[in-house]
Amino acid sequence: MSLLKSIAPLCILAVVAFAVPAQEKRVHHRNDLSDHAHKDGDGYQYDHEAFLGKEESKTFDQLTPEESKAKLAKIVERIDTDKDGFVNHAELHYWIKHRQRRYIEENVNKHWNDYDMNHDGKIGWEEYKNTTYGYYLDEEFDDVEDKATYRTMLTRDERRFKTADRDGDGIATREEFTAFLHPEEFDYMRGVVVQETVEDIDKNGDGKINLEEYIGDMYTTENGEKEPDWVLTERTHFSEFRDTNKDGFLDADEVARWVLPGEVDHADNEAKHLIHETDTDKDGKITRKEILANWNMFVGSQATNYGEDLTKRHDEL
Repeated sequence: MSLLKSIAPLCILAVVAFAVPAQEKRVHHRNDLSDHAHKDGDGYQYDHEAFLGKEESKTFDQLTPEESKAKLAKIVERIDTDKDGFVNHAELHYWIKHRQRRYIEENVNKHWNDYDMNHDGKIGWEEYKNTTYGYYLDEEFDDVEDKATYRTMLTRDERRFKTADRDGDGIATREEFTAFLHPEEFDYMRGVVVQETVEDIDKNGDGKINLEEYIGDMYTTENGEKEPDWVLTERTHFSEFRDTNKDGFLDADEVARWVLPGEVDHADNEAKHLIHETDTDKDGKITRKEILANWNMFVGSQATNYGEDLTKRHDEL
C-alpha cells in the first residue's frame, strides 16, 4: 500500500505553508541547549539540560542524590566510547549533540518501520520509492490531480536520497536516512537544502532569486493593499544584506548564508565548559572520579532543586 495517499495532504500543506511563510520561516537555526540562562552562580539548570536533554533532565529532578550519581556513573561509561577511562572533548561534544538531536531520532524511529519493509535495518531507495509512490508509479500518476507536482516530489526525493546515501550503494543506514529526512542537520546536505530553497522560490526558473520572488515567498498582496512595514524591511534586507554582490539576485552562496547561517556551536562550548570546570588535574580530559565529584553540575536531584528553590526564595525576600 502506498503512503503517498496519507502523506500527500501533509506535503500539500507544507507547500502552502512555504508559499506564504512567516518572517524568517526558511532560516534553519540551531536549537538552544536549554531554556535557562547559562549562569552557574544561579544553579546548573542550563548544564543539566545541555548534558541530558530537556526532557531527560526532568527525570533526575525526582531522584535522590545517590540515585542521580548512580545513573550518572552509567552515563559516563556510555560517553567514554574508546573505553580508556577518560571522557575527552570529542566524546563529550558528541554526547551533548546526540542528546540534543533526540527529537530528530524519535521522528526517524516513528517512520523507520514504514519504509524498512524487509526489516533488515536499512532502507533502500526502491523500498522508499515503492512504499511512498508505488501505487501512483504503476498508474504513471494518471489519477493524481496534479501530476507535475508529484513527479517533482519524486525527482526531488530521489536526489535528496542519493545525496544522503554517502557510499552510493542505494541503501540508507539509519544515519543516512536521518540525513534524508532532516538535511538541515548535516553539513554534507547543505547543498540540497540550498538547492531546494532556490527551487521553491525561483518562479521564472533562472536558478536565482530576485527581489519580487523573495518577497512573494513571504507575502502576497491582495486588492492593491499597502505592504506592511515588515515587508518593506525585508526589501531593505534583501538589497543591503542578502544580496552581497549587489547584482539584484540571490545566488546559491547567498541563499546558503541566508537559510543556513553560521552559528556558534553551543554543544562544543558546553563540552569545553564542563571539562574546564571539572578537570582538576588540567590534563584536558575528565575521569569518572572527577565527574562524580562534581555530579551536581551534570545532573540534578531532589536535593539540588530544593537548594536552588531556597536560594530563589532568599533572593526574592
